[in-house]
Amino acid sequence: MTANVRSSVISGKWYPGDPGRLKELIQNYINQVDVQLSEGSVMGLVAPHAGYMYSGQVAAYGYKQILGKEYDLVVILSPMHQMYAGDLVVHSADFYETPLGQVPVDKELLLELEKQIELNYVPADGEHSLEIQLPFLQSVLKEFQILPLMMGLSDVSVCREFSDILSKLLMNKNFLMIASTDLHHISDYNEVVKRDKTVFEVLKSYDMKHITTVLSSPGCSVCGRVPLTIMLETLNKMGADQVKILKYSNSGDVTGEKQSGHYTVGYLSAAVIKSI
Repeated sequence: MTANVRSSVISGKWYPGDPGRLKELIQNYINQVDVQLSEGSVMGLVAPHAGYMYSGQVAAYGYKQILGKEYDLVVILSPMHQMYAGDLVVHSADFYETPLGQVPVDKELLLELEKQIELNYVPADGEHSLEIQLPFLQSVLKEFQILPLMMGLSDVSVCREFSDILSKLLMNKNFLMIASTDLHHISDYNEVVKRDKTVFEVLKSYDMKHITTVLSSPGCSVCGRVPLTIMLETLNKMGADQVKILKYSNSGDVTGEKQSGHYTVGYLSAAVIKSI
């Protein structure tokens, strides 16, 4: 039986399509990271999902934290930007493919999850925010499977129920969880910096009540606020007790376009840790 492969939809656009160039680019990003490795167990990462030329260096700060570590499973939670196909969407593929090879989907775990919550399977998608994490994972980890979950939800108040399900599903598994999200999207550089600072300051507190309040506030344009909330809720229930901010930047810092009225997007890299 032929495997169902979800081919890349952003290769050669959001990141290099040539395997050698892609691997070299990611290695260069990781080599430039100057943050010490976190003490404790890294259970999750907050990772940006713009094109690598914009947010690849920021993303590398998180991925260096897990370089050489071993995880059997990586749970990737991402928003959906281009279409609404349900609250919780899964591609029907057996493998995700990038220029660096194929990554297997944990179909057995998906079946277990489906017994507890409705999953909406799609035969195709154009979503970049999940796929863009894969080349980094392929570069820093060895063999692993993924649980790829795309969120059509936008209301953070419904995250608690799903985090209950995930925390029980993942009990006793050797896993990493990734929340794929950019921060604020606003046509004002200074306002993006101001609002993003509020976000990562409340993340550092790891106070879920305050985090939920900030991410559900009017005007919050953090596109992955639901994946982020679900990850933090889930990992907190599983013993995580610290969010370490690793790197912040935004598109204006990359391009130099910082004048008022210019569209700006924030990028954050952070690790969710269970202390020793």
